[in-house]
Amino acid sequence: MRTPVVKVLIGSRRVGKSYILLQLMRYIEAEEKDANIIYINKEDLQFAKIRTYRELNNYLTQRLLPEQRNYIFVDEIQEIEEFGLAIRSLALDEHNDIYVTGSNSLLFSGDLANAMGGRYVAFRIYSLSYTEFLEFHQLQDDEAALEKYTRFGGFPYLRHLPLRDEVVLEYLRSIYSTIVLRDVVARYNIHNTLFLEQLIRYLADNVGSRFSAKSISDFLKNQKFNMSSTLVADYSEAVIAACLVHRLYRYDIVGKRLFERGEKYFFENLGIRNAIVGYKPQDRGKRLENIVCNHLLFCGYEVQVGALSTEEIDFVCTRNGERLYVQVVSELTSAATLEREFGNLLRIKDNYPKLVVTAQEHDENSYEGIELAGIRKFLTERLKP
Repeated sequence: MRTPVVKVLIGSRRVGKSYILLQLMRYIEAEEKDANIIYINKEDLQFAKIRTYRELNNYLTQRLLPEQRNYIFVDEIQEIEEFGLAIRSLALDEHNDIYVTGSNSLLFSGDLANAMGGRYVAFRIYSLSYTEFLEFHQLQDDEAALEKYTRFGGFPYLRHLPLRDEVVLEYLRSIYSTIVLRDVVARYNIHNTLFLEQLIRYLADNVGSRFSAKSISDFLKNQKFNMSSTLVADYSEAVIAACLVHRLYRYDIVGKRLFERGEKYFFENLGIRNAIVGYKPQDRGKRLENIVCNHLLFCGYEVQVGALSTEEIDFVCTRNGERLYVQVVSELTSAATLEREFGNLLRIKDNYPKLVVTAQEHDENSYEGIELAGIRKFLTERLKP
């Protein structure tokens, strides 16, 4: 904090970005009683007139104090056209300490990166982890708590609601509608909203499946939605940019290269995913894989899907130059399952750690040198940020 680089908080709506800004402001006020804090919240109507970078710059410069540190906070800055131009100009003055949040990842990687020339640092804000969920809701770590987390997801505001389907699902659907309408349809001027919703439903129903824009287009054509693979790709990019889903590319473990096709999609918040397609018993494996993916990202890993000849490794994870291979399986009840899940990992000829995560908790900790962990242990003990 208090550095000349711009601090950027990126994440889906309602994950707590605004609350983090308020915490930072309180911290500064406690440290400096006379601190000059300028705050703009683009979801507040009193700031509705700030629509362009010029209006943003004028509003802020009128409130800057010369030869004194100014703390600038702008919440949901992507609502302001070409905001990067104003932020770049303000950042030239070393007295200005700037913090911004936004709900569009591509906008920041594009507009702000180009405007700032690298003089910013981005922090990805995710929904609550499982341990945070337990703390927020004052729950013990048990199967009932995990089921609630899997069903409802980790939006912080859920602590103010009774964890019942009829209450939580209404809240989740309202967030989903806001993301789709404001962060996808309005921002990218999408006209075919019916197709967009079918695409999102398809992604939700096929979490963890491998496909391409063409395979999605072909499937939706069979459902009487005649859209090109190019349009599917464009709409998918918009959904990813809105922080609704994560896209994982396939990585050739032997050839050490990324494949151009066959990516997988996972939802940033499982509650949103369940609100779209329901909480079906047959989707247990999909939800488990999604939870593991989200926790790996929360812990700061870069995550890809591994390709090993004709076999697949669920997640190839990299953090601080170290690698971790992860397989996810609901149950280890047969010799064939053991061979498939552990055998794939045993074929990887390097010394990086390898881990199998299952839905059940186990007394054993390893199998032929590969670590074994139940999902609750994985989320609470095995892997931390």
